Formats: sequence, C-alpha cells, structure tokens
Amino acid sequence: MLAKNNHNVIKKIKGSFMFKSLGYLSLLTIVQISTCSASSQHIEQNNNQVIKPFTAKYTIIRKSDPVGTAVRQLKYLEDNKALYSYKTDIQWFIFTDNRSESSTISLKNNQVTPLHYQYSREGTGRDKSYEWQYDVTKNKTTDLKKKQTFDIVFPTNIQDKLSYHFQHRLNLKQNPSQKHFVYPVIGTSGSIKNYVYQYDGEEELMLPYGTVQAIRLKREVVEKKRITYAWFAPELDYLLVKLYQAKGGVEQFEAQLDSVTQDSFQ
Repeated sequence: MLAKNNHNVIKKIKGSFMFKSLGYLSLLTIVQISTCSASSQHIEQNNNQVIKPFTAKYTIIRKSDPVGTAVRQLKYLEDNKALYSYKTDIQWFIFTDNRSESSTISLKNNQVTPLHYQYSREGTGRDKSYEWQYDVTKNKTTDLKKKQTFDIVFPTNIQDKLSYHFQHRLNLKQNPSQKHFVYPVIGTSGSIKNYVYQYDGEEELMLPYGTVQAIRLKREVVEKKRITYAWFAPELDYLLVKLYQAKGGVEQFEAQLDSVTQDSFQ
C-alpha cells in the first residue's frame, strides 16, 4: 500500500513538473516569437535609416560677410517615419529674416513620401506661414490653415519643398554616378513643378567645418533668372556642405557648413 501511494505521489509530481515544463516552454516560445518579431521590426527600421540622424549647422554669408546661421536636422520617428527640418536666422543691417521649415515623411526602401509640411517666415516684410497635409495613397492634399481639402493626382516620387532635399541625398548615396535629377515638388499653393538638378563638377572646399571634397550640382530657373549651386560631400554621406544662390547675376546668399553631429537614434 505504501509503495502504491508513493508511486501515485511520484506520478503527480512528474505530471505537475511536466505541466509546468510545458507551460514554461510555451511561454518561452511566445517570448522568442515576440523577440523575433521585434527584432525584425528593428531590422526593417534600421534598413530605412540609411542616413543617420544628424544636426548640421551653417554660417550664412552675404557679400563675404556672415549675416546669420542655419540648422538642418533629421530625426527618426516610429513606424518608419522621420522629421526633417531646416531653419535660418538672418540679421543684416536693419533687415531680419527668421524662417523655419519642417517635413514629416514616411520612408520605405529609400523612398521618401511627404506626409506633413510646415513653413513660417517672420522678420522684415510680410510674415508668411503654410501648413499642408498629404495623403498620397488617396490622392488628397489638405491646406490645414484654410481647412480645405483638394483632390490631386500625385505623380510618382512626389515631394514637398523640403522632403526632396532628403530624397536627393538618398539618391546620391545610392547612385553616386548619377548626373541628372528630377523631383516633382508640390508647392505652398498646391501646384506641382519639376525641380531639376544637373551635375556640374567636383572641387575641394575650404569651409568653417574644414577641408572637404564635394560634388557640385546646379539648378537653374530660367523664368526667374535664378541659379542655385549645391555642394555635397561623399565623405559625409552626401551631406549638403555649401549652398550658393544668385538671381539676375546678383548674389543672394551663401551657406557654408560649420559643424555636424550624429544624433542618437530615437
């Protein structure tokens, strides 16, 4: 009788141990699946973060004199989104000009899609501000200030007035030998125009940041008699390091890179 009771106790213990072991293994499997899923999402997120988050600071120059500063910044958000921003602060004699521009984008397979664009300008002259929201999949755009939504047929690779800067950098990184770039850009009135950049050579630049080798691209708007030159440094993942703009043969401004820091991933 004692041996039989002991046998029953052992069976109960074994059964309890087996049940707990199975429960532990099931829990372990769930944890492993969840971890793998989170890892896959993390890998996908990092794959979309070809350009590391950064803060770049510039000196703005007019007629060889520094007249202001500019900051360009990239921050990554959740769900393969990012915030790309640019702001300037200029003071020249009695003239002041403060501008801020930001673009919330989605990023997948090195393709930038604009979601939300915001712009404001304050200073000498009339203040301006715009705020737009884009739903590319539904071909709708909304002027958030006027609370008006419009139907629009978005072309492939549509960009806003700031997001195309980021797409351009990705394109340079993916295909350094490309010489001609065209970006359909939706403006602050809702109209779409092609922004065209053409390869214009290479040169070594002496900047406040230091000496860098850069490629130079040119954009010309004939009807406005405006020419823009932009320099990008391959050694800095094709970061914009210098910008020069002239209108009607007269210099408007120049921006030169002061510093750049790699920010931590959000």
